[in-house]
Amino acid sequence: MKEEIIQFCYRMRVRNNKKPNPNVQVKSASVMETRASSINRALDQVGDRWSLLIIGDVLWGMHSFGELLAATGISRGVLADRLKWLESIDCLQRRFPDGNLRRPSYHMTRKSVDMYDIALTSLYWERKFFQQPEIDAIELVHQGCDKIFQPLMACRHCDKEILASDVVFKDGPGARRDLRQMKVRRRSSKSIRDVPTERPVYKNLIHLIGDRWTANLIALAYHGFKRFDGFHAELPIATNVLTDRLRFLTAEGIFLAVPYSERPLRFDYHLSEKGLALFPFFVALLQWGDKWCGDGSGPPMLLTHTACNHHLVGEVRCDQCHEHVTAHTVKQQQSDSKLKVKKDD
Repeated sequence: MKEEIIQFCYRMRVRNNKKPNPNVQVKSASVMETRASSINRALDQVGDRWSLLIIGDVLWGMHSFGELLAATGISRGVLADRLKWLESIDCLQRRFPDGNLRRPSYHMTRKSVDMYDIALTSLYWERKFFQQPEIDAIELVHQGCDKIFQPLMACRHCDKEILASDVVFKDGPGARRDLRQMKVRRRSSKSIRDVPTERPVYKNLIHLIGDRWTANLIALAYHGFKRFDGFHAELPIATNVLTDRLRFLTAEGIFLAVPYSERPLRFDYHLSEKGLALFPFFVALLQWGDKWCGDGSGPPMLLTHTACNHHLVGEVRCDQCHEHVTAHTVKQQQSDSKLKVKKDD
């Protein structure tokens, strides 16, 4: 009862203040038109690099402003702005456990807890392609079988591992054009990899998808787009920005640039092994966007798993017992021995 009274007092205090609109994430913006996509809608809500970093740290048990400030390494102003935004879209809930309105704590909601599949597929990709002591030391224990496991995304119908080559796409009932806001925000020139966070678990992935265009390009590549002109026709992006992002994804090893013309020099951009391995993450992101970011008209896109010829619903499974895992059935622990060995090396 006391908590409800405090929440009411807080709402009354901020009632006349300007709060971010859940449908408009920006302070000043222009509109762009793109194909309706649950991935785009999800990234428009939580794809900002700092928002992703904050959600990850709250998931790992950081709750106060001070803890998040120390854990993320970002500025107070940016942290306050992103916390306000994440609260406005119901991805974080503000509580006042000690009754002090000046010292709130931030907690996951049903919407953000449902991002757990996204977090697990991110962790799997990070572990596969990057060697970092902090990542290697994380142990996931599935309480269903009481074993340490690696997350594996499988088809709910046939139980087979989901590969990009085994999935085809078609328009869904919500297929149309979306009018999206062109976000204008103060952005740090510092790379996310240079931010001194306490838990750099998802930093390499955030480094890739924390930019609207790079995430869009990777998603389009799964649909068979390979050439500059094809990407440019699909996205309202300036040619110099597109060139920069394609070079970036090639340098990061996500795309392989294969020349198809020498005069002038032109490239096909193929997904590498590293890029193809991101597919489970994008499936998890799409499913979260379908559930939480839709407009009521249904999914813009439907996926078919060609291995079983059924509508694809991806589930993250335990690789030991092959049961579906959730945030409530997984215990996270740190192996100090693994962390020490890596540091000694």
